[in-house]
Amino acid sequence: MPTPHPDYLSRYAHLLVNYCVNLQPGERLFVSSTTLAEPLITAIYREALKAGGHCEFSLSTRGRSEALREYGSPDQFAYVPTLYERAMNEFEAYINVMGPFDLRQPPAAPELEAARREALRPLHDTYFARTADRRLKRSMCIYPTPALAREAGMTEEEYTDFVFRACKLDQDDPRAAWLDVRERQQAIVDHLNGCTTFRYVNDRSDISFTTNGRRWINSDGQTNMPSGEVYTSPEEDSVNGTIYFDYPAIRNGEEVRGVTLEVKDGEIQSWKAESGQKTLDETFEIEGTRRFGEAAIGTNYDIDRFSKQILFDEKIGGTVHMAIGQSYAQAGGKNESSVHWDMIANMRDGGKVYADDQIIYENGRFLIDRLGK
Repeated sequence: MPTPHPDYLSRYAHLLVNYCVNLQPGERLFVSSTTLAEPLITAIYREALKAGGHCEFSLSTRGRSEALREYGSPDQFAYVPTLYERAMNEFEAYINVMGPFDLRQPPAAPELEAARREALRPLHDTYFARTADRRLKRSMCIYPTPALAREAGMTEEEYTDFVFRACKLDQDDPRAAWLDVRERQQAIVDHLNGCTTFRYVNDRSDISFTTNGRRWINSDGQTNMPSGEVYTSPEEDSVNGTIYFDYPAIRNGEEVRGVTLEVKDGEIQSWKAESGQKTLDETFEIEGTRRFGEAAIGTNYDIDRFSKQILFDEKIGGTVHMAIGQSYAQAGGKNESSVHWDMIANMRDGGKVYADDQIIYENGRFLIDRLGK
C-alpha cells in the first residue's frame, strides 16, 4: 500500500495526540497497532514528544495471530500482556490504531476464545470504568492497509482518501473542523437529553426504548476517529419491538446479513439472519448479549459508503445503530458483557426517529428547526 502523504500523516498524528487524547506534559500514552502502521506510529511518537508526554507502543507482526491459533495452549491464550495490563490500569492515554494484515482469519477454538475472554475480563471492566470518566483518554482509529481496502471494495488509493476525508484530514485545520462538529451535535444532544422515550421506525423496524437516568453523548472525535454520532445506553428492560439491520454485521471475521431481532421488556426473544445464523446463535450464548448496551444515530455524511469497518460504518449519516452487550457507563448503562456488537439500519428512505412522541428525525436527517418546539 502506498505510504500516505507526509502532510496527512502529520495532521493525523497531531489530531490524535492533541485533540483526541489531549496529551499533557508528563502523561503516558500507550499505542497499540501493527507494523503496517509504522509511518503513523512514528508521527504519533513525534507529536507525543512535542506535547511533553511519554509514549510506549506494542506492534503486532504478520503471522502472530496464526501462530497463536496453531500452537497456543489455553494458558497462552489467557496470558495478559504486561505492558497492556499496566497501561489500562495506570496510563493516562491510549490510542488503538487498527492496521490489520488480514480481516478473514478464522477464530480460534471456542474453549481458547473463552479462556481469553475470562482472562481479559478484569481489564475489560477497568477499561470501561477508566474511559467513562476520562482517567484513561482513549481514541480508536484506522491506518489504511490493503486488507481494509479489499474488504471495502476500494482500491488502496480510494480507501486512503476515504479514511482521510472521513477524519477531515483533507481540511487545513482538522481540529477546528471537529470543534464545529461538536458545536452542531451539542444542540441535538441537549434536546435528546430533555426527552425520555424514543422510537426508531422504518419500513421493517419499529422499536422503542427509554432513557430515564441515562444521557445522550456527543461523539465529537475525541474517543473515536472518525466520529460523528450521538449515542446513549437505553434502560436495560425498556426496549420493545422489532428491528431489522440491513447493513452486514462483522464478528470475528464472519459476515452476518439481514439480522432481525424481536425484543420484549429489554430481552431479545428471537433472532434471525438471512446469512450467518451460526455466528448469531453463538453470540447470543455469551452472557449479557441478549440486552442492548447502546442506541445511536450516525451523523457523519462524509462517510458516504459502507466499508465493512464498524468504526466508520456506525457513523454513516442517515443510519441508526444499536449494540448488543456491554453498555457505556458514561451514558449510565448497566448491562455487562464481553461483547459490544453494533448493528446498523438505514433510515434514509422514510425512516423516522421520535422523541417523546415528536418526530425529530426523518429520511436520514435531524429536523433541527423543530427541536425544542
